[in-house]
Amino acid sequence: MGLLSEGSPLNWEETKRYADHVRKHGIIQFLNIYHKVKDRQKDVLKWGDEVEYMLLSFNHECQKVQVLLQGEEILHELQNRGEKTNPKLGCPQFTQPVYEPKPIESGASKSLFFPDEAINKHPRFSTLTRNIRHRRGEKIAINVPIYKDKNISSPFIEKFFNDDGEAARATKPDHIYMDAMGFGMGNCCLQVTFQACSISEARYLYDQLATICPIVMALSAASPFYRGYVSDIDCRWGVISASVDDRTREERGLEPCKHSKYRISKSRYDSIDSYLSKCGEKYNDLELTVDDEIYKQLREGGIDHLLAQHIAHLFIRDPLTLYAERIHMDDVNESDHFENIQSTNWQTMRFKPPPPNSEIGWRVEFRPMEVQLTDFENSAYVVFVVLLTRVILSYKLDFLIPLSKVDENLIVAQKRDAVCQGMFYFRKDIYKAGNPVVDGCACTQNGIDLDTEEYTLMSIDTIINGKEGVFPGLIPIINSYLENMEVDVDTRCSILKYLKLIRKRASGELMTAACWLRKFVADHPNYKQDSIVTEKINYDLIMKCDQIAKGMRECPKLIGESVSKAKHSHGKHNTV
Repeated sequence: MGLLSEGSPLNWEETKRYADHVRKHGIIQFLNIYHKVKDRQKDVLKWGDEVEYMLLSFNHECQKVQVLLQGEEILHELQNRGEKTNPKLGCPQFTQPVYEPKPIESGASKSLFFPDEAINKHPRFSTLTRNIRHRRGEKIAINVPIYKDKNISSPFIEKFFNDDGEAARATKPDHIYMDAMGFGMGNCCLQVTFQACSISEARYLYDQLATICPIVMALSAASPFYRGYVSDIDCRWGVISASVDDRTREERGLEPCKHSKYRISKSRYDSIDSYLSKCGEKYNDLELTVDDEIYKQLREGGIDHLLAQHIAHLFIRDPLTLYAERIHMDDVNESDHFENIQSTNWQTMRFKPPPPNSEIGWRVEFRPMEVQLTDFENSAYVVFVVLLTRVILSYKLDFLIPLSKVDENLIVAQKRDAVCQGMFYFRKDIYKAGNPVVDGCACTQNGIDLDTEEYTLMSIDTIINGKEGVFPGLIPIINSYLENMEVDVDTRCSILKYLKLIRKRASGELMTAACWLRKFVADHPNYKQDSIVTEKINYDLIMKCDQIAKGMRECPKLIGESVSKAKHSHGKHNTV
């Protein structure tokens, strides 16, 4: 979720004045943490998942569903208890209570569609929204390709009420246009963090899991609708990426650099740009922009090249939120300035040093998953990734391919029905049996020459379930690992049900959530094949989703046969 400090937030001009101060002390804080815990060993596996969701209000009399803006009031109750939808964010009157957008300069978002009252009440989020817009120099511009159904106009071009001309310039033909951070950060997601036994193991897992991110993103696809339209994508990732893209026109390469220090190739919410382990170094084929002074400071502070360039790359960004009470800090015992930059680089993977003076160890966060309709599905995806980390470490597996190919995979993963139609670059030989382990990863005695024959295009079915003579499959490898473990019958039964869901989603026997949502809309009697999700369609869809989530209605095409709730109580595991 990121750093949620309390205090008096500064506006962008005030924050900008302290940007170098935050970076300078953030690096000092990181160095202090690193040297305290760099030799820490033998931390046990702990893991915790994070589900980001929405609160909804059902008006059964009017057959309408709205986003409920009472999260702060019921937060404590929700924390003591334990869902995912697209309830038409940005459509007229989509909130309860109803607020109208006010696209005024003094507002946080200046959005034509998203009222500021719909922004999370914590000051971090309205400040993020406003400061991203001010730093960028213009409103956020999100353009998602619309699904070109039979009765949609061609080209599809919207005209917007209250537009001062900015939306008309920013929108693209045949695209759904959105203009606020809430359209991205308002999406639901599923994330999981693992504690590693050491820093070297954390770096190894970070690299290996980075190659898995596009695969699991496509497998968990659940976001096909935006602003009341059917889109031609299935995942939210690119939408969130655009929703927090604070780069100026110069940094995006649209204008010559006169005021900006760097050209920056990606939004601060995107895929990783460099591997961290020794084995990953030769696959770092992306051009990496770094802060040279910070890199030098880190190297002089005893940080190796790969980790130093990773941190120096994150720190090309400015802080986006800063509180007046948290400017001057104790760099030995606090890490807010480091986390200020670290936690606003929202990448597919996150490498997380221990907090100061904490029992928590080195961690990695796996961030690309889409949240599902039921606890069972969410548990299945989380358990699959957790087991995959155990297999990677136990068998010293090697999934590494050039990072440019991982980026290509991420683009494919977001496309409509990518799980069945997409082809993904994946490593053919993942076993390095008998090779020594160096810095947590398996390498040959003489090194490995970068060879395009190391990887090839595979379907997700092949990657997950295997194909004879091509690839062994991740689930067969996990099953082999489990056969050698002492697991009680009930736990093994639950695990097998989780893996069965993943296996059948990968093969296409079961639908992804995105595919199921599309089919519901396409089959609805009110749908006019115009790519519009009407109020009635939306109500019926969310009602059915709610019933499925609560176990009141089965959905065999999505989940398969019914599963016992007792077998998948969510959240009863160690957290970090």
